[in-house]
Amino acid sequence: MTTEPEFTQSAALAKFKRTELQRFPSPISGWEIVQSLAEIPEGVASGRHSHAGGPEVGYIVRGDVAMEFEDRPTLNLRTGDPFMIPPGVIHNARNIGTVTTKMLSTYVVDEAQPLATLFDE
Repeated sequence: MTTEPEFTQSAALAKFKRTELQRFPSPISGWEIVQSLAEIPEGVASGRHSHAGGPEVGYIVRGDVAMEFEDRPTLNLRTGDPFMIPPGVIHNARNIGTVTTKMLSTYVVDEAQPLATLFDE
């Protein structure tokens, strides 16, 4: 089976953009709060990943996303939709719309761990 190049993990990472907007220490020692803006071009996915420690709470600023999970049905999100991804859950945000998707996300994470851990397709 052939995979379209834009949906491979390495191609997704080359096109997917996450800009950190702010980072603050959490009131809980060893944790921090990070806010970022993700931009996913049309037909591209973020790549399978998870976040260490706490949840990801987000909002779709623009676009349409299929949020794919390992352990639950895909969640289809549109402009204006909020979402929450539980701690450690492997997920993949796939742009299924016709514009570059923009997602605003806030994470509560272990400060000793990377913001995201990538997994093979």
